[in-house]
Amino acid sequence: MPAQLRIAFLGCGFITRVHSRHLRALRNPAAPGGVGVACAYASRDTAKAEAFAREQGGAASYGSYDAALDDPLVDAVVVAVPPRFHRELALKALAAGKHVLVEKPAFPRLDDYDAVCAARDRAGRVVLVGENDHYKPSAVALRALLAEGAIGDLVFAHITTIARRLKQADDWRNDETMAGGDAFFEEGIHWLHLAGSLGPAIVAVHGFRPAPSSDGPDRRAKSMMIAFRYDNGAVGSLYYSREIPSLLKGLRLSKLFGRKGIITFESNGAFILVRGAAGLPRVIVPGFRDIRGYRAMYRDFVEAIHAGRAPAMSLERAAADHRLMDQIYASAAP
Repeated sequence: MPAQLRIAFLGCGFITRVHSRHLRALRNPAAPGGVGVACAYASRDTAKAEAFAREQGGAASYGSYDAALDDPLVDAVVVAVPPRFHRELALKALAAGKHVLVEKPAFPRLDDYDAVCAARDRAGRVVLVGENDHYKPSAVALRALLAEGAIGDLVFAHITTIARRLKQADDWRNDETMAGGDAFFEEGIHWLHLAGSLGPAIVAVHGFRPAPSSDGPDRRAKSMMIAFRYDNGAVGSLYYSREIPSLLKGLRLSKLFGRKGIITFESNGAFILVRGAAGLPRVIVPGFRDIRGYRAMYRDFVEAIHAGRAPAMSLERAAADHRLMDQIYASAAP
């Protein structure tokens, strides 16, 4: 594997621009935290790929996804298209000997994970599911606090993520055959993962979906409440909505209640307040430089490739989230 890894984006949309912005900080291996990557861009629209390469300082552009997969200089790809096409492109990439980072939600169906796992094992390549929230500083800090017993045994988890962020009529997310599901499936899975990655594992879950609104161009069901139980006996709730107005378009507080204290945290990761049984409350600011965890995610991807190991957000870990998601929708059905 060369010192500089060439990563080709399959798809030139909004999320590719987000990823590229964070990757700029990692391109120089001599810079602090740098891992040495070069980006390339592939689209079914040649002009769009070329424009992205110019805008993002890309090393190359391709007028089709197959052209990027056929290039021996490409070491890895990022599957950054709607979920409907994830399985096909991931399998093609692995057959071409490429490492794969697939955006989340990775696949519409659970059996897709089995097919891609088998292809990954045959190819001997790394596949990372792009659950950037697993890597964000606040999630890392929360896991550490629970592991050290900062609030004793966990009793309740209460996670809230509410904002009014409606999609336009022509947005592909309005088509469940493209997105794989409604708003909670397409974006709320990040928050389900957060709830299930704190330390204890979720072993039982039930979904409650409010009646969806038929007003406006965003036709998806946009709200979900879930109740869950952890393997250590703690219980919790997750409130998710993308149709309810909120302070600063999404500022919300979540809490973890333990037998020795309480952790209050801003849901998006701005701060954490720890109140234990003894001593003064602690205020933790996890950091804003990589608040969404994209840089840490790509470091894990590149390091896993060089070391030949599984990444933290493996297919198996993402499949566990998907199993919970299936249980939520089965229980939330009328």
